[in-house]
Amino acid sequence: MIPDRIIEQGTLTIDGARAAVEVRLPWYRALPASCIAGATLSVDGVEAPAESLRWEMNGRTFTFAELVPNTEEWWFPTDSAVLSGDLAVAEDGADHKVEVSLVLYIPYIVIGADEVLHIEERDAKTMTARKAVNA
Repeated sequence: MIPDRIIEQGTLTIDGARAAVEVRLPWYRALPASCIAGATLSVDGVEAPAESLRWEMNGRTFTFAELVPNTEEWWFPTDSAVLSGDLAVAEDGADHKVEVSLVLYIPYIVIGADEVLHIEERDAKTMTARKAVNA
């Protein structure tokens, strides 16, 4: 696993009351969206409410419930996804501590009857926030 590379340095953005950060897959092989079992996002010790979290990859945005049955979308180790949630973060030029945790299932590593490898990884980085640029 590669937990120290989950958060892309310098990618904390704010858009009103939402914060977002780019994340990388802490695994060496691609995984289908259905293997992304959950995540948390916190800034300066304040965690985004779970129901507000959104996952964006391949140009599409999902709730975690929408990822569960999704085997069409894949997360590749070379691609960043965007994790966002409802968090009020000041664009004040100050450093903010960003923390992300990921829960993933690795479908091709079977560890028991009807059970596959489950990994939980965390990363923390300090960075300044910048205003999101909406295209």
